[in-house]
Amino acid sequence: MHRETDDSHHSSALFFQVVFSRHCSPCDIKELLCSSSNIPRSVTFQLQPVSFPRLSQKEDMFQNVLSQVAEQFSRAFRINELKTEVTNRLAMLEKRVELEGLKVVEIEKCKNDLKKLRDEMTSRVGNCPCKYNFSDDGKKLNPRRDVPSYPKYTLSQETIEALKKPTFDVWHWEHNEMLSCLEYMYHDLGLVKEFNMNPITLKRWLLGIQENYRSNPFHNFRHCFCVSQMMYGMINLCNLPEKMTLTDMGILMTAAVCHDLDHPGYNNTYQINARTELAVRYNDISPLENHHCAVAFQILSLPECNIFANVELEAYKQIRQAIITLILATDMARHGEILDSFKHKVDSFDFTNEEHVTCLKMVLIKCCDISNEVRPTEVAEPWVDCLLEEYFMQSDREKTEGLPVAPFMDRDKVTKPTAQIGFIKFVLIPMFETVLKLFPQIEEIMVQPLRDSRDHYEELKQIDDAMTEKKKTENMSLGGKKK
Repeated sequence: MHRETDDSHHSSALFFQVVFSRHCSPCDIKELLCSSSNIPRSVTFQLQPVSFPRLSQKEDMFQNVLSQVAEQFSRAFRINELKTEVTNRLAMLEKRVELEGLKVVEIEKCKNDLKKLRDEMTSRVGNCPCKYNFSDDGKKLNPRRDVPSYPKYTLSQETIEALKKPTFDVWHWEHNEMLSCLEYMYHDLGLVKEFNMNPITLKRWLLGIQENYRSNPFHNFRHCFCVSQMMYGMINLCNLPEKMTLTDMGILMTAAVCHDLDHPGYNNTYQINARTELAVRYNDISPLENHHCAVAFQILSLPECNIFANVELEAYKQIRQAIITLILATDMARHGEILDSFKHKVDSFDFTNEEHVTCLKMVLIKCCDISNEVRPTEVAEPWVDCLLEEYFMQSDREKTEGLPVAPFMDRDKVTKPTAQIGFIKFVLIPMFETVLKLFPQIEEIMVQPLRDSRDHYEELKQIDDAMTEKKKTENMSLGGKKK
């Protein structure tokens, strides 16, 4: 910039020679001059364009630097425009947040309306004068939005190997440990990956399952774990993943986990004879098994517990139907029908035949459900005590209510040996020996223990009979002496 003085005018005037970029506007030039020279902005500037001779290389570089500086100033003076743009964008974002908030409010309102409707329907059902109230038990099915609190156990290699065998001792484990074992089974079989399960959802589902088993002497969460662990053991022992699909494995495991959900501790005979709500609801047709299915899918209907949430709709329908089929198969009233069907198929069994595979799955869940006597005596025998306790509770209630009492449930007529011998000889051994035809590897580890258990209880019965005979003889002797 170069300054000159003009003396030809009456008043002195200053002339500056400044080089600006051709991109600068007059306003930008005036602002720059006023800022750099402390000249009031009210002063009038007269700008005259001047042509210059061709610049040298250094001058050309200097000119480029000046041009860049001018452009930076130009950008700086557009800060107000940027502020306006940012303000507008913030306003748009605030409006979007407000709209999203309204959507959330609407969703919550819909949820509340649905809850009111459900409560209204429940209250109507609750007025039914039946002894067993389905609606009362439904209140345990509250969704859990928190991550389940049971700790993650790291299973030892010894435990992992033991889990795969029928000899596994189910009495040594707390509920949290059983939950972790079940979780491990789902991961180990590849079911979490196959069904694209969220691992946290799996945890919540298992906790929901545990909360919906009652504290009965026999039909409780430990029984659920016992049946599920035996299913896992049979899957491994029989190499089922090599013969069946992963979907089949998921159906077998999930049906085992859910098969006795919310069991009230009183069997189907009681439900039907006492005309409970369950018997009325399901027309006396497998009322308990139908109820177990209903509760299972109530839990799965909760988004927080739906382990099949990422399965396509058609595939889910097939999985649901298959699980229902297996749980309904655990009704012992259908034992003869199902076993006969399997016997007709086993000699020419075809793993590519869907009907054959379905029948096998029904027999497998039946085996697992009543498999306690396959386990070592020290593990199996406490289960007999638990079952008899539950039977006696029912028979006592039946006597009080004037209902028929089954002899095998009457505390005045049944003993542990008499309860077990017939069941092992005529139910367990024939069924497991039929499965043995398809899977010879189960003989030593599953079928032979059943034969040993039968022999054990027959010996106990002989001892009991000898003791009873002795008492009779003593009583007769005492009676003769009194005469």
